[in-house]
Parts: sequence; structure tokens; C-alpha cells
Amino acid sequence: GVCAPATATFSIRINAGRSPDCVLPAMFDADPQFRADVLSGLAGPRRAIPARWFYDERGSELFDEITRLPEYYPTRTETALLAQCRADVAQRVGPGTAVIEFGAGSATKTPLLLEAVAPAAYVPIDISGDYLRDAAAALQVNFPLLSVIPIEADFTEAMTLPATVDDMPRLGFFPGSTIGNFIPRSAVNFLRHIRDVLGEGAQLLIGFDRIKPVDILIAAYDDAAGVTAAFNLNLLERINRELDGNIPVNAFAHRAVWNDAEARIEMHLEALQDISFEVAGQRFNMAAGETIHTENSHKYDLRGLRLLLRAGGWTPVVDYSDAGDWFTLVLAQAAPYHRAP
Repeated sequence: GVCAPATATFSIRINAGRSPDCVLPAMFDADPQFRADVLSGLAGPRRAIPARWFYDERGSELFDEITRLPEYYPTRTETALLAQCRADVAQRVGPGTAVIEFGAGSATKTPLLLEAVAPAAYVPIDISGDYLRDAAAALQVNFPLLSVIPIEADFTEAMTLPATVDDMPRLGFFPGSTIGNFIPRSAVNFLRHIRDVLGEGAQLLIGFDRIKPVDILIAAYDDAAGVTAAFNLNLLERINRELDGNIPVNAFAHRAVWNDAEARIEMHLEALQDISFEVAGQRFNMAAGETIHTENSHKYDLRGLRLLLRAGGWTPVVDYSDAGDWFTLVLAQAAPYHRAP
């Protein structure tokens, strides 16, 4: 084979698609896990579909729009916080690091970190392949001497990092308060999973959205322009397109509610009337007012987020919060496991 220079952009795809000579109906071409999650989620007593399936190409574009909305405070708050703390992060991390970003998306905050840390390699991981490759290519233009190695994968599943970074210290990057999309049990499992991926001694820079007034939270997930509603409803469009569905999308409405007992914003798709539809050959019936639960966004106080990290195998080293305590970034380390006293 031909050896590519260190400055080249590589792309690794996990479980790549079938032969281009094989032409099949859309539902057979869809991700089998997507099909399984949708069918089981629609059939359950409490209908729910995992939030990771929002992010086809259109969903990724819509989420990028959401991050620029005036109501959506997390992105601008975290970006400003990262700009303030990145020098201290770089000093603590040290040179020659491989930055591994889980759920990279458009990687809008990433340049701030890369400029400060000056890593030896950058590995963005995301489930939306086309969007990932476009973002990685744009980043490579701005960092021409950096080895950028995008991996198309579900970052919650087992994976192996590129051999290129085997001998490098590793810094995981998980911004955007995406950890809040996991229920606490799953969040702990995920933190343990990325600890295994990165290895003992690795560090992790992770963002947490803090608990704040409910009216601010609701507005962030139900904006006046309707972009978040379009993002939520796009999941139904994707199901129709990829799983041979005939869901009447205009018979659903976006709902965002605060669940105080669970300290989370919930997003739902509510049926506005009694409806019947098919997905992948299976029929479903929903009554007016019934919902499909599509996303959670848990909010944390400092004690809760530190406990969550420790339960996941990460020892908090330092945390950074904005003046209003709306958002917190934590630098943590995968310290050795110790038997409890």
C-alpha cells in the first residue's frame, strides 16, 4: 500500500456498508440497530427511541442550527468557559497528547482545545459519517500539520482506537453536556466504557449542564423559531425514509417538559390524534395524547456530577464553572481502580 503523510486525513468506518453492486429497498439498507431500536421502542409500553438516532445528516445540520439559537445557552456558555480554562487544561495535560472526541459532530468547540493543547493527533468519533468527514476535512485545513483520523461509529459501542495513537497519552473530549442524554445508570456505564477505550492514566475533559430556572431550560429545548421541533420531528422523517415507514409526521407535535424528580428536560413527540402507521412492515397504533419519548437532558449540581464521574471510574482533578454556575467543565483522570476499605 501507499504510506500517507502524517498530515493526511484518514477515515475509518466501523461496520462499513454492503457492496455497491447490491441494490436493496431502503429498510434493508438501514442500520440494523436503528431498525431494532425503532421497532422495539415503538412496541414498548412506554414508547421511546434512543436519542442517538437523531443524527442523520439532516439531524446533524439542525442540531448545528440549534446551537446558534438565542435560547440555547449551553453552546455559547461552554465555548466561553473553554476559552477561559483551556490554558490551564493544556498545562495539566502536557504535550504530545492524542485528543479523542466522542460525538464530534461539527467540532465547533474543538479548535479552541486543539490550539491550546497542540496535540500529536486528533480522533473525532461520530455516528453521522458524511457530517463527520466534512467537519474533519475542514479542521484539517486549519491544522495542516495535525494527524486527523475520523472514525464513523456509535461511540457507545466497543471500538479500537487507531494504532497511530497507541503510544500517545490520551485526552478524551466529551463537550456539549451530552452526558446528560444518558440516564444515570447508562451514564456510569458509558463513562466506564470510554475509560476502557482510553486506558488507565488517560484524562477526560467533559461538560455538564447545571440545574437552573425551569423557564430558561424549557426555552432552550422549545425555541420560538421551531428549530428544535424540526430536529425532533426529523426523527420520524428518517424512520419513514430508511425503514419504509408511513408515519404521518404532521400528526405529531414536539413537546419539551421538565421532570423535576429526575432533574431532566424530556423531549417527546405527541400524537395530536388517533393514528395508525407501519414501519418496516409492522403496524402500530397510537391514541391522541400518547407520546414517543425521544431525549433526556439531565442537569447536575457539583456534588452529583463529581459522584457520577467517580462511579464511572474517573477521578475529578479540577472543575471550571462560569460566573452564573450555568455550566461546568471537569478535567478528570482514569486513575487505577482501588478496592474499597
